[in-house]
Parts: sequence; structure tokens; C-alpha cells
Amino acid sequence: MKSVYPYPILFGDVDLDVLSVAVDGTSPLPYSHVSKAERTVALHQSGRESWEYCTLHLEAGLPEPEIAGGEWTDVVCLAALTEKVTNARATTLLKRSVEGTWSGSIDLHRSRHLHRATLGLTVVATVDGVGGRVIGTTAQDWYIDLKGATPVRQREIEIVEADFHEGPEVWLRPYKDSPWVVETTGEVPTVYLNTGSVDGFVELLGGNGGSPAEKLLRDITAGQIAQDAWTAMFHTAVSELDIDEDGTPVMPTGWRDSVLRMMLPDVLPGRRLTDALYDIEERRTKGFGWAELQTTIQYAAGKRSRIQKKLTNAVRSVDAADRSGTS
Repeated sequence: MKSVYPYPILFGDVDLDVLSVAVDGTSPLPYSHVSKAERTVALHQSGRESWEYCTLHLEAGLPEPEIAGGEWTDVVCLAALTEKVTNARATTLLKRSVEGTWSGSIDLHRSRHLHRATLGLTVVATVDGVGGRVIGTTAQDWYIDLKGATPVRQREIEIVEADFHEGPEVWLRPYKDSPWVVETTGEVPTVYLNTGSVDGFVELLGGNGGSPAEKLLRDITAGQIAQDAWTAMFHTAVSELDIDEDGTPVMPTGWRDSVLRMMLPDVLPGRRLTDALYDIEERRTKGFGWAELQTTIQYAAGKRSRIQKKLTNAVRSVDAADRSGTS
């Protein structure tokens, strides 16, 4: 949803482009790691594993006729590089050339980031005598991906380790007794693993070896997390459906589209996608049949996370261990 401002703002598009990326001041990032179509920079496996910082060279495009003839003065372009999980923020002002383009650079320090940083542009000006008013922003930000080797914007799911007790994410503190939570309001669904919940919990999930009991616990826990994630993503997807002029639900975009296409055949089997979408929206908004549908949603989420297979393997492992102990 687009914000409404009580003063004039730019009507034309505000664009931001990453022209190039320099690693540690000298090494250029290969062009295959920068995608303008995906608006993503991938920093992993860039050819220099021990890098400390990278410099992103930027260029912005503003609707110059509006800038010149609008009801504002003191126009500035502010690029901001942020990451929510670390609360990191860096900003830089772009300078305007005589041709009307705005350019500059901003540094990303590896020690201040963990996973994915967001790069956006805000146009600020004095309007009606009031300084610092936002008159324009980029419609779509860039992602700077520290873990990705390929610049792909849409990732299936993000896994973030965070201390729910004392970490920088204050909103997680009410969930300090939970080993994980699923957050689905962003462009990429995120599972937050609580490093402060149970000693060794995160290490167990991230490990590969261990005893048969550890492998069993890891498999079951991963399956439960996956089922929770599928359930949360489905509910978010159906709660954010758009409706066209004749009242027909419209498929969402991005990961929400993928989740609905994969889960609806199991939630409402035998229905065409459009019919299932209409049925699910009617049940959710009008209330009838929605509570009864939760069991089917749970089943569909379990099927996607292969929870039945994990439980079957677990039962067999326990049974085998019992038999070996009594023999």
C-alpha cells in the first residue's frame, strides 16, 4: 500500500542502480554477482573469502522536470543500507551531476551484517517551508546478500539465528521462551532460531554428525519447524489476497503465489485453483467452515514438510534401539 502525504510529492519514478561493487577497495566483484533484473548483489563465493568491506557505486534517476518545477527546494538523495536482524544502518548522500543524474557510493562492512542487507533511496526536500520532508522513494529496494552466491531476489525462506532474550531484535523478546518463531510479513519468510532458548539447540540443528539420538532429534525438530513455517506462510498468503472488481480473489505474487499453488490442492482437493481460491477466501472472511479447515491446512503443511516420513523413521529408530537393548 502506498503512503499518503499531506503535501506534494513526486509523481514520477525514483530509480536506484548499483553500477559496480569494489571489494576491500580494490577487487571488483564479478558482474555475474550483480543482477539489475533481480536488483540483488550476491557477495558469497565472490573470489575473496576473507573480505572486510565492499563499496557499492550507485546511480539514481529522478523525474528531473518535476524536480525543477515542483513546489520544493533543497532536494537531496539519501541512500540507506540497513539490515533488520543486526540493526545496522549506513547512509550516504548522492551528488547531482550537470546532466541530472545523482551518483555516489556506500560501504557495507561485513562485521556489521549477517545475512541480507536492504539498499534503498529516499528523496528529501523542503516543502511548504518545512525541511526534511520525504517526497519520493524507490518502489523496489536492492538486496545485498552476504550468504548467496547467485544474485536471486526471491529466496525460499530465510533462517536467522537470534537471541530472543538480549538480542537487537526487541520484538522477539516476548517470545524468549520459544525455541523458534516464524515471521511472514516480509518479502522473504523468515524462521528465527532462538540462540538463548536451549543450550546447544542451534548447534544441533546446524550439525551433520552426532549420535543416532542426536540425528533423530535434529530430523524431528527440523520437520516441526518446516510444518510451522508452511502453516504460517499459508495463513499469511490467504489473508493478503486482493479482490478484483467483481469480487473474485486474485492470486498474490512472489512466495505467496507459490505457497498457495502447492498447498491448495491438499487443503481443498479436487477443486480447480480459481475455485479453491474463491472458496478459501469466502470461508475466511465469512467464518463458516474456516475452523474446520484448520485440520486440512495442518495436514497439507505436514505433507509439504514430509513430517510423516520423519516420524516413521523416528519410530523405526526407537524400535530398533529397543530391540538391540533387549537382545
